This record gives sequence, C-alpha cells and structure tokens, in this order.
Amino acid sequence: MSRGKVYLVGAGPGDKDLLTVKAVRLIGEADVIVYDRLVSESIMDLIPDGAKLIDVGKNVGNHPVPQHEINRILLREAEAGNMVVRLKGGDPFVFGRGGEELELLSENGIPFEVVPGITSSISVPAYAGIPVTHRDFCSSLHIITGHAKAGAELDIDFEALVRLKGTLIFMMSVSTVGRIAKGLMEAGMEQDMPCAVIENGTYPKQRKFISDLAHIEETTAVNHVKSPAVIAVGKVCSLSDRFDWFSRKPLKGKRVLVTQPQSKASKLEQKLRNLGADTKLYPCIRTDFIRPMDPPFEDYDTLVFTSTEGVRSFFRWLMEDGRDVRAAAGKRFACIGTATAKALEEFGLKADFIPSAFYGETLGKEMVSTGFVTPDSKVILLRAKIGTADLTDALDAGNIAYLDYPVYNTDYVEHEEIENLDAWDYVTFTSKSCVNGFVNTQKRKDFSGVKALCIGTQTASEAAKFGFDTVISDIATIDSMVEKVRSDCNDN
Repeated sequence: MSRGKVYLVGAGPGDKDLLTVKAVRLIGEADVIVYDRLVSESIMDLIPDGAKLIDVGKNVGNHPVPQHEINRILLREAEAGNMVVRLKGGDPFVFGRGGEELELLSENGIPFEVVPGITSSISVPAYAGIPVTHRDFCSSLHIITGHAKAGAELDIDFEALVRLKGTLIFMMSVSTVGRIAKGLMEAGMEQDMPCAVIENGTYPKQRKFISDLAHIEETTAVNHVKSPAVIAVGKVCSLSDRFDWFSRKPLKGKRVLVTQPQSKASKLEQKLRNLGADTKLYPCIRTDFIRPMDPPFEDYDTLVFTSTEGVRSFFRWLMEDGRDVRAAAGKRFACIGTATAKALEEFGLKADFIPSAFYGETLGKEMVSTGFVTPDSKVILLRAKIGTADLTDALDAGNIAYLDYPVYNTDYVEHEEIENLDAWDYVTFTSKSCVNGFVNTQKRKDFSGVKALCIGTQTASEAAKFGFDTVISDIATIDSMVEKVRSDCNDN
C-alpha cells in the first residue's frame, strides 16, 4: 500500500469566507480530517459526509489528546494510505505547533504540504476596526503568546517591547492579561495606552472592549471574556470606533436557524451571514433524484417545473440516458418562480411562463387564465413524488389534462433537538415540508414565541398550525426573505 500524504491546513480565525481557495479544495478531497476546537462550525459544514473525522481539540488547561498523540495520529493515518488534512485554527505556524507536527512525519518519510491560514493576530483586530499598523501611530508589529505553564513566569522581555513602540498583539492571554499589563507598565509604558480585547473574533458573536493599559484586566474580568480572544495594545486601538465596520452590519447580534436542504441552504445562509447574522445550517429535508425513471415527455408539449430539483433531476436524467436538451426541442417550459427558471438556464433553456406570484396555485390558475395551457394542451408535471394539490386543483378547475410524474423524493433529516430554541431570533422555512421536517426533530410541539421566517403564505399557514409566530416574505424568493429579516429587525 502506498503511503498517504498530510496537508497542514490553516482554517483561519473562524469566518469560513476567510478560508483560502486551496484549503476549501483540500477539505473537500480529504479522506481523514484531524481538527481543532477553534475550527468553526461553518467550516466543519464544508466537510463531505464520507470523510473520517478525528477531534483533537484542546481547551485552556485541558488537553484530552496530548500533542505527541496528535503527531502519532497523523503518522498512522498517512501510513494507512489516506489523504489527511490537519485542520488548525488560524495559521499552522503562528503559535499553532505546526512545526512539531511535521517533525514526526519528516522523520518517517511521510510527504506533506503546508497551507497557510489567515492568522487571528491580524484578522481579528481588523474585524474590530483596528489596523495593526498605521504610519501615524507605529512602525512595527509584534505578535506574542501570553500563555505560560502553570505556576511559571511569563517569558516576555517587556522592556524590549516597550522600546520598540509598535503594536503588540497578545495571543492566548486572557488568563494572563493582568501580568502582561503590569509587566508593560513596570517597563515604562503609559498607563493610558489604548488597548482592546476581542473575543470570538470574526464570528457573528464577536465582542470587543476598548480600554487602557491600567484597566484592561478589569475590563476583561467585568465582561467575562473567555478564550478565544486576542488582546491588542497600542495607539492604533484608538481608531476602533471610527473603523469598526463589522459591528455595524445590519443583522449583527441576530441568530437565525436555516432549515433548507443542504444543497440549497448555503445561499440563504450566506446572505444572512453577509449581513452579520449568526447562522446555523439545520437542514430538515433531503431531496433525492428518483432513479430509475422514464418520463414520457416526448408525448407532451408543455413541461412544468415546480422546483430547481425537478429541473436538475429531469435534465441530468436526459444526459444519463445518452441524450441532451435537444431531446426537448419544441417543448414549452413553465416554472414556478425565478429560481426554478435560473436552474433551467443552467441547461441553456429559457422559461416560457413564470407566474406573478411563486405559488403552485398561482402557477396553475395563471397558466389557465392567460391561455398558456388549454384543454387541448398536453401537460406533464415534473416534480416531487409527494406534491401539494394546489397546482393540480387549479389545473383540474380549468379542465386541463396532465400527467403528474415524480422525478425526486423528499425525506426528513434526523437531527439532535435544538437546545434553547427560544434563544434564536428566527427559524427559516422555505416550504411546508421544511416546517414538518423541523417539527419532526423537536420534542416540543407548541412553538409559541418562536419566530418563523416563511417564504410564502402557504408555508406560513403550515408553521402557524404549530404555534410559530410567522413573518412572511413579500415575494417567494430568498432575496425577499433576507430583506424581510432586515425590515423586521428595523421595525423592532
């Protein structure tokens, strides 16, 4: 068996958008991922289902997997022929002990690569509005670990740091911030030197506190700051209020559960995160293409799609069958909304009909009322195996004959129950099945007081059955849902 390879990959400070392109690619290709406590949940969501996960996380004073054992794990998995990603918070070589992990691999002839990550020493202050260098304030930057072994003195040359007059960034220093402040002041640094402590930097739950050197220990204690946190000391900290772009995001401080299928949820979740919301992917339904299938679409002149999954299942089946979109030449296409129409465009086709409101009932009624379909039309519905009756009822009322042909299944996804559900500001629902899938995962059956952001009236009606307080997007689109959150937050 050929030996595997180890990639020492920096996961950055937490925000998944700060991952390097190479890091994302390797995470998707890995056989084994050995990860730390500081790797964010949103980054862990990028890991494919088939990968083997090994948790070697450490907390301050608690190392359940000691460093020498981590080194052995990497060696063992590589010797078994695996592609191993060692996923480390921040950058592997900035107080990440990456060098130690490479030593055993090097000694045993295991090939490896290092993929640098964005270090929290620079990115976290940036997310707090603090440029670590600024020519009006300093000419150097210094990154120091404030971590010390139990009972040992800090191994820091405070006098040298004070003489340099640069920006000082202290990592792993929450428990020693008092000794650091005392050491700097005793070495001659001004007591009123601006300081900042930033907890959970780059995460939506980031907190920052601006103080001065004489009071930084008190500030840290009063606000119950916990690791991970970065402490910055220097005149550049005085710029924080002016340059703090992150705290001004419109959804900062809001928490949103996103329940769409994994394949679709990323768009909504990403848009909410871009506005500062603390989001969690919690997909409650799963869609699977039906195979084998053989829809007799050649016998019909109008193909109707009620979801992006229906579009993709049908046209991918065509290609699997050795054909392509030319097999649908001369057909007309109706789509329930713009997202479904965009999925059709992926295959080089334009929708011939989109209703004014993106609901099955509206689709059916308007196809009839506009004459897009008549009793002479031959209509095939390519949709979920269990579809709502709104569309078919509208077609029946217009005396339109049709074939309702299933091209994908929808199933519930099993999850652990969400604890402290009332601590979340919104739960998002983009379909009735998402509502039922979510309720299926929870022990409680009365959701009074839980705010549900719904994509339309039908979804909202389903949520209301379980007591949710519903907020409905103006249009049945992801963008409209996001805008509704913004306006609802402003109103409240």
